[in-house]
Amino acid sequence: MRPTPLKALAARVLTVAALAAVSLPGTPAAAGTDTAPAAAAACTPAQAVTNGGFESGTSPWTQSSTSVITSRAGQSAHGGTSFAWLDGTGGTHTDTLSQSVTIPSGCSSASLTFWLHIDTAETTSSTAYDKLTAKIGSTTLATYSNLNKASGYAQKTFDVSAFAGQTVTLAFTGTEDSSLQTSFVLDDIALNTSGDTTPPADSTRTPAAPAYTVNLTSNTTGKGWTGHESVTFTNASSTALSEVYLRLWDNYHGTCSAMPIVVSNVSGGTAGSLSVGCTALQISLASPVAQGQSATIGFDLAITVPSGADRFGYDGSFVNIGNALPVLAVKDGAGWHLDPYTNNGESFYSLAADFKVTLDHPTSLLVPATGTSVDAAGSSGRTVTTATASKVRDFAWAAGPFTKISGTSPAGTAINIYSVTGISSSSAQSMLTTAKSAVDAHAARFGAYPYGELDAVIDNNYWFGGMEYPGFVLDLVSTTALTHEIAHQWFYGIVGDDEYTSPWLDESFTDYATDLAQNITGANCWNNVSWASSAENITNSMAYWDAHSSRYSTVVYTYGKCALHDLRRVLGDTAMANLLKSYATSHWYGVSTTAEFKAAAQAATTTDLTSFWTTHRIVG
Repeated sequence: MRPTPLKALAARVLTVAALAAVSLPGTPAAAGTDTAPAAAAACTPAQAVTNGGFESGTSPWTQSSTSVITSRAGQSAHGGTSFAWLDGTGGTHTDTLSQSVTIPSGCSSASLTFWLHIDTAETTSSTAYDKLTAKIGSTTLATYSNLNKASGYAQKTFDVSAFAGQTVTLAFTGTEDSSLQTSFVLDDIALNTSGDTTPPADSTRTPAAPAYTVNLTSNTTGKGWTGHESVTFTNASSTALSEVYLRLWDNYHGTCSAMPIVVSNVSGGTAGSLSVGCTALQISLASPVAQGQSATIGFDLAITVPSGADRFGYDGSFVNIGNALPVLAVKDGAGWHLDPYTNNGESFYSLAADFKVTLDHPTSLLVPATGTSVDAAGSSGRTVTTATASKVRDFAWAAGPFTKISGTSPAGTAINIYSVTGISSSSAQSMLTTAKSAVDAHAARFGAYPYGELDAVIDNNYWFGGMEYPGFVLDLVSTTALTHEIAHQWFYGIVGDDEYTSPWLDESFTDYATDLAQNITGANCWNNVSWASSAENITNSMAYWDAHSSRYSTVVYTYGKCALHDLRRVLGDTAMANLLKSYATSHWYGVSTTAEFKAAAQAATTTDLTSFWTTHRIVG
């Protein structure tokens, strides 16, 4: 979603209202009592590397020869008298140094640091003849070479939080070619853990593989829908599930005493308290669900769409129904994700799921929706639209007397443009042309579009630029905005993320993809960066941006894409293109994190990116 500057204040006011709606202690359950998951135990900070300064002999290090850990003349220590000296022979040679380390679970941060000095007799400024590789487990953290020679030691730092709870091997391998020595000298190696967030026994994301079946019937205007929804899911975690949470996101748009989304008659479990401004509903399951087992819950559902040209709202006779279907919250290493709704951007974090949604509506209303739709005659004057979608994170639809035009992209994706009254035929045709071009451009860069058809609802009354859902977007008449929303099919749709915790992973990447599709190089755009405070980072969460809403678009969209343009210039065009395509492939229908992207980027280059992340304020 892309708020416009004129609406930034309105968005902030609405956000404050949403926070105010979160129930206070003592509020009756019917009005929405907050029930937070139990707090985790405190983290005990620890140093995982033993004898990292090599001052206590060689134990517990494993070295390829007795000369690796040394205090001999020719090199000097960073601290103390001993150090590890790999290679430096001037002939074909390999040295290794390793230690098994256990990174304790329960801590939110784990950081590996070491001091490295490189000197060489090589004279080239372009060829990496001799190399040092640093690895943890099977992950390559960085590769250095004779090209990284320096007169003194430099500290290297890596976020290895992803290895919490694991015992892995920390390893350094130095290789020399047949002539001209290069010495790789290591000292003061440390792996520090800190933080106060202890994850549950298993950090696996669950409930997994949800399959939703929905049957809804609308009133004559499409502004009210009633029916039934069920969801079958599997517990992927080793910890049994005794409860799940449904996110009723659109209750943000009402009050707890007059909710737009009402769930009743729950089966397969017992409805508990509503929380987080009545946007989260606890369901205690009929019996605990063990790892690998599946369960089904069902419930009656009523949806009342409010007035407003919004992602959930109606504009005259045209109705948008985004985030209205209850979806399962995610439980991962941080526990249950029950973040508040934000009107500034997105709060949504969900796993890829299958949907079969049957919508019974007046024939006078067209119903564009997520997935592939088939219409059948219903009762007198009504049509039954059945939409099916596989591996999507959400389901949205619209209803109204739209004007529809259709086409197919050169690569074969079916495109439907639905326009409200007042959108000219030439504007609609322009948006169809844009959609065809954009979907193929993004697919060529990140992987084939997998969702069959793509529906776009065009309405110039939206207060925002556009809004993305799988296979379904809302947009103004804007080439840039539509190209952006279609790019979201990959970043958030296919390559998922926790949009509340890490909004940059979808918005920055999507704006960068938009630039590429429009042949915008981002030359010198980082030169215009000006930070508002030391706390401002590209990677901040929506909790921060809701408190600093005027800076959200500037930092997350503009600075974020400029950082990715800068990264492309560091890696090179081909390496950056390969990185993003392989990263999308490896996270296809999964969930990405900042730490994983940083590790993938580092693995794509021999250049140490530590200072790049610091300069561009990409933290995590």
